[in-house]
Amino acid sequence: MRIGKLEIPQGAVFAPMAGFTDAACRHLMADHGAAYTVSEMASAKAITYGDQKSVALLRDPDPHGIYAVQLFGSEPDTLAEAIRIIRGKGLAFDIIDINMGCPAPKITGGGAGSKLMLDPSLCGRMVRAAVDAAGEIPVTVKMRAGWDADHITAVEVAKQCQANGAALVTVHGRTREQMYIPPIDPGVIRAVKQAVSIPVVGNGDINTAADALTLMRATGCDAVMVGRGALGNPWLFGEIRAALAGKPAPPPVTLRQRMEALRAQIYDMCERKGEWTAMPQARSQAIHYMRGLRGAAALRRACSTLSRFEDVDRLIEAVYRAQD
Repeated sequence: MRIGKLEIPQGAVFAPMAGFTDAACRHLMADHGAAYTVSEMASAKAITYGDQKSVALLRDPDPHGIYAVQLFGSEPDTLAEAIRIIRGKGLAFDIIDINMGCPAPKITGGGAGSKLMLDPSLCGRMVRAAVDAAGEIPVTVKMRAGWDADHITAVEVAKQCQANGAALVTVHGRTREQMYIPPIDPGVIRAVKQAVSIPVVGNGDINTAADALTLMRATGCDAVMVGRGALGNPWLFGEIRAALAGKPAPPPVTLRQRMEALRAQIYDMCERKGEWTAMPQARSQAIHYMRGLRGAAALRRACSTLSRFEDVDRLIEAVYRAQD
């Protein structure tokens, strides 16, 4: 699969998720086979106002693999200015992604995220402004099926995005009204794939390699994007890559491998952010590593008490005791 001049390895993309996809998490997923990773979304308007926290969400001095930064906004000129600003700061990234899918009220209330799905023409203008400001950097779009059942606009939006220079679109198969339930509608993703010639990535409900194969076969999409299904399970990317290549599944992950990955991720977070900032954020990351373990409920409660890095080793010891 190609995005502009970039050759993307076969596999699954790691989705942007607020509060989760920091550099430590992205690096872990990239090292385990993610085709590319995407930053947390940052406000284009905030960047133009000089907000350094928004820039920091995108900054990665040592990106692992192909790395996309994601911006949100509702004004083409502001988006273009934000792109020129981050390019001028010398941030390292390979792709610029425009968020047209976030359902959070604080984002849609300002006309951004999935609210853009109500105005395909504006979506096209957003892409054109971004492409003009991005230069040689490819611009991609992450969208939803539409706003609600009466406004399923993904096909029209995708056509506008392609016509204005987008190199790829990712489609989450739910409307904004549906948020994250019920199951996605593969038909919407299939319709977008049939309507445009640029690559299409399918997103939603990917928790196993079998899920990825099923979605690709049902829609004809070029790749899949994985979000929460990979939290606590970075090995999912290697499993999907093997499945797509028709190779045997990798050996099952051992408990020791899982705990080593947990410890390494939190250590990286502490190194980058400092223990005081990293540990509260590490609690939610750690919880995902408890999935499927014996005594998981008690272990999740233990995760919520992490306050210093040394607590991670005590948590891991508790995990081993609970599995005996």
